[in-house]
Amino acid sequence: MPSTVLNPLAPPRKPTTIPPHQLDYVLRKVFHKPSFRPHQREIILAALASTDLLILAATSFGKSLCYQLPAILHHGITLVISPLLALMANQVSALHSAGIAVASLNSTTPLAERRRILDDLKSGHPIIRLLYVTPETCVQDGFRKIIRVVHAQHELARVAVDEAHCISEWGHDFRPAYKQLGWFKRELHDPEVPVMCVTATATERVVGDIVRMMGLEEGRLRTFRCGAARGNLHFEVRYKSDEGDEMGRDPFEGLVGWIKGMQRRKRKMEEAGLLKLKGKPTTATSTTGLTAAPSATRSHSPISGIIYTLSRTSCELLATALTAAGIPSKPFHAGLPAPTKSLTLTAWAASSPGYDVVVATTAFGMGIDKHDVRFVAHWCLPKSFEGYYQEAGRAGRDGRAASCVLWYGREDRDRVVGFREGEGERRTAAWGRAESLRALVGWAEGVGKCRHVGIQDYFGNGEVGRCGFACDVCKDGEGVRKRMERGLASEEWCSTQREMGVYESGEEYY
Repeated sequence: MPSTVLNPLAPPRKPTTIPPHQLDYVLRKVFHKPSFRPHQREIILAALASTDLLILAATSFGKSLCYQLPAILHHGITLVISPLLALMANQVSALHSAGIAVASLNSTTPLAERRRILDDLKSGHPIIRLLYVTPETCVQDGFRKIIRVVHAQHELARVAVDEAHCISEWGHDFRPAYKQLGWFKRELHDPEVPVMCVTATATERVVGDIVRMMGLEEGRLRTFRCGAARGNLHFEVRYKSDEGDEMGRDPFEGLVGWIKGMQRRKRKMEEAGLLKLKGKPTTATSTTGLTAAPSATRSHSPISGIIYTLSRTSCELLATALTAAGIPSKPFHAGLPAPTKSLTLTAWAASSPGYDVVVATTAFGMGIDKHDVRFVAHWCLPKSFEGYYQEAGRAGRDGRAASCVLWYGREDRDRVVGFREGEGERRTAAWGRAESLRALVGWAEGVGKCRHVGIQDYFGNGEVGRCGFACDVCKDGEGVRKRMERGLASEEWCSTQREMGVYESGEEYY
């Protein structure tokens, strides 16, 4: 195989295209993966054929590989549009380590680096193989002018739109700049620029918006519905009210007992030799230079998890309380100093001592690439079904069993509604999010349907049967019904509290 393929940093004016049957070699040699996951090979071959693609696949499917691998095999540059800087940084770092000519262009790019990237593009024959940009960059006239130069030289290989659900006002992460990405199809012709749109959380309505706004033609579009199902995740809903939980105790006691129960079970498995102990010393250093204490060899490896809560105040209080209860936890929200957040993320990813659990708002989210997260708990009801499933999907990315538990209370439901009303959303977005929240509430209180089936029904991305024992309903549906009846406050009580304005809050979120 030519060295210029495995070292894309060499300026390939006329690069050699690797035959499809050699994809496995590139997968192992460049990306260090043993094999393709189901559907990945077919998607990559379609991308290499310059087909427009829409990929609907669950978190952990490996959607990024579907545009990264073709980018280093094809002539030209692949433009990757990504909504979050953290997501960009992680992927750029990984690709750079693999020896791939990659760059990112966003508001944080240093001036000298920005000039280097733009000069490379202006040449019309860029050395860069993958360029990550924000949607806001793509709407700038100056950037579009440069992209026209690249396209005129037939060097724009494809445009990959990550988190494509952000294009729709009905989606849970709507970004206005996404609505203008149809420019690539409207303005760039001869040749047509192939577009790949990928998302894990899109309903049928959102899918329709993606196709329409991106200017994708049904006759030239291939859609891969890989399903939203994650069979290795165990879904459970635990019920609570402001007075107590389904067992008549403080809900916090239930949370502590649940986490410590997982720790005990893992310890017993390690002692029995059923699990390998991970105890290599590690030192976590953040991008800001702060360093966490190196992890000495432990008698038992920790359980890594995320607990999502709604406000900054509850985030910090819960992290403090868990640590006091013997579960090392750190808070993470947008109000914390950047060095603190960077250290927390880096140390947690490295499983450093004291960083077993992160208690977070939604500020801790996309861009996380930790594969051994054994649980994701939602201490409060999220603001949308899509948001819930995206956050829960950060568990078990290594394919092993993981737990996803939602602590659900009707008072929390009404607090979320009150918060949303205070956000002043546009009408379409408000309707879409209200519909999503109602669906999530129905899923939480729907004790007659498998949790996995309920998720699949909402997203409509394929058929899935009952999970058997991978959710609380399938394990003990009657028990779940009784626990819900005991644990939830009555609708009459919640209605009275709403009328009194009890659920209105001035707390800061994110």
